[in-house]
Amino acid sequence: MTATVPAPPAPAAPPPAPAPPRTRRAARLLRGPAADPRWVRPALLGLLAGTGVLHLWDLSASGWANAFYAAAAQAGSQSWEAFFYGSSDAANSITVDKPPASLWVMALSVRLFGLSSWSLLVPQALMGVATVGLLYLAVRRVAGPGPGLLAGAALALTPVATLVFRFDNPDALLVLLMTAAAYVLTRSLERASTRGLVAVGVLLGFAFLTKTLQAVLVVPGFALVWLVCAPTPLRRRLLQLLAAGAAMVVAGGWWVAVVELVPAASRPYVGGSQTNSVWELIWGYNGLGRLTGEEIGSVGAAPGWGDAGITRLFGAAVGGQVAWLLPAALVLLVAGLVAVGRAPRTDPTRAALLTWGTWLGVTGLTFSLMAGIFHEYYTVALAPAIAALVAIAGALLWRRRGQAWPRLLLVLVLTGTVLWAWVLLGRSAEFLPWLRWVVLVLGLAAAAALLAVHRLRRAVVVLVLAAGILAGLGGPAAYALQTAATPHTGAIPTAGPAVSGDDGSGPGAAGQAGPGGPPAGTAGPGGALPGPAAPPGGNATTVVPPGSGNGAPGGPGGLLDAGDVSDEVVAALTEDAAGSTWVAATVGSNNAAGFQLATGLPVMAVGGFTGSDPSPTLEQFQQYVADGEIRWFIGGDTGMAGDGGSTASAEITAWVAENFPARTVDGVTVHDLGEAAA
Repeated sequence: MTATVPAPPAPAAPPPAPAPPRTRRAARLLRGPAADPRWVRPALLGLLAGTGVLHLWDLSASGWANAFYAAAAQAGSQSWEAFFYGSSDAANSITVDKPPASLWVMALSVRLFGLSSWSLLVPQALMGVATVGLLYLAVRRVAGPGPGLLAGAALALTPVATLVFRFDNPDALLVLLMTAAAYVLTRSLERASTRGLVAVGVLLGFAFLTKTLQAVLVVPGFALVWLVCAPTPLRRRLLQLLAAGAAMVVAGGWWVAVVELVPAASRPYVGGSQTNSVWELIWGYNGLGRLTGEEIGSVGAAPGWGDAGITRLFGAAVGGQVAWLLPAALVLLVAGLVAVGRAPRTDPTRAALLTWGTWLGVTGLTFSLMAGIFHEYYTVALAPAIAALVAIAGALLWRRRGQAWPRLLLVLVLTGTVLWAWVLLGRSAEFLPWLRWVVLVLGLAAAAALLAVHRLRRAVVVLVLAAGILAGLGGPAAYALQTAATPHTGAIPTAGPAVSGDDGSGPGAAGQAGPGGPPAGTAGPGGALPGPAAPPGGNATTVVPPGSGNGAPGGPGGLLDAGDVSDEVVAALTEDAAGSTWVAATVGSNNAAGFQLATGLPVMAVGGFTGSDPSPTLEQFQQYVADGEIRWFIGGDTGMAGDGGSTASAEITAWVAENFPARTVDGVTVHDLGEAAA
């Protein structure tokens, strides 16, 4: 009998090699947090990618967009002194009428990539993507990923947001910083983090350096939320608020202190002020004057801005910009606070509703009642709050749809939203006339199904929810797409197609493609910048108030819009310009911007934005001419001094006309100031 020897066990298979760190990070990026359903992260990446496409598509069609800020970014890329102060030109004659934070971003981009439409506007577009992402994160922390995605989509498809994040006004950075502050506040509330609240103060301080007191409108609400909801004793809450306030003052005040302490002779004139003071600019022209309508040297009130009053945000001029979901947000805010009425003081949902609700309430009332300068694009500051409230409060009621009152309220909100969209779409009756009926029928059908949603199968419930969201976002999405497809230039752009009920008699009534960027087929300092005409459904020109000088004889631009500068004019201005500090001077920053962007050389903006600042005085200008520092003077506008501003620009224009003969170069009146030096 032979013994059988067992075979030796097979060697164990080696464990799989760990994935490289870069592969693991990519997998986590696609998968997202473990608690999230598998569809969340792809949906988020799709939302961010779609937002990027919406903001970047055919971006260069708008040329320089707002040439006023484009020229200042150009100046900042040529001179670090102009960069710091936010000067309109590299020779530092005068600053823009805002702090320079948004210009810093664009000027750095121009330094890196050269001056072009893309280097100016791509940073704005990326700010829009970042804002959508931050809003998603803020809403997700308190309501979950689904509401976070809804909030991000609602913000991305708000027409005025599409406009601003494709434009070079400072509002893009302002909204990004305020949304970031709201997100950090939401996170910091969870553990009453002092460091987090101080970071909120720093973010709002830099928002102040973007657009001064508008950034402060969210501060009372944020402070109230912390005081009421932070999970820490009252004494500590008060000390934390003091620390955050100090951080905000330092972050927003250091630049103001430097400018005020530097002697006036050693820095550019502070544009927008009558006394060469940032302090006056903050509290006067850009501050209390906006509320009272007494901005000295401003363009004054105009009918196209809409009458000040509680209904301004729903009127023809503003409604289609931002108000599609505004009624729903207000109703859902109240309903959400009622739903969490008995929750603990530190309840995160109540804190979020208060955060976004106070943001919407204070800022919305300010925009509604301010008697001074108001432009439709300001309302982009309301878009994150509206989107967040609809998503958070809507999700809160949706989870309670088994109860009668939340379900009925959702039915009423959806019905009111689609009826309001039907009204708004009716104001632009020639733009996709079928859309208002599709939105109405789809929305009413979804609202009817909501009455019995608690008894429907899951697959049907998903269809009802999707139909309601599509109906609610269909109108603003169409306006947003039309905005992205339409070039926008000038100082006062607006989103969406032309609407009825807006008399077009004031700034912002049109604001679509028009003068202010390089014409089709011409080259700017950064390369060819096409500027096609507005497509059907958009306005073709920018309408400005009577007397603004747009298209006035002697200059292709105006006080509120830069114009197109021909190669013949550029050649004439740059001939024999060597040795001059400024190649030319002209009244108004927008007039100057067009020539500066075309020549690539400093152009003095006499009188600042509206020509009503006392910079320079007649005596100073005469000395510049005697010293040979200004080569040409470009005739045209004489400024707006009717609201108490300086008449220096009119005096300078008259003196030049009396002492230096004029000649016309391709429709532009120029005076040769070099004869004085000779």
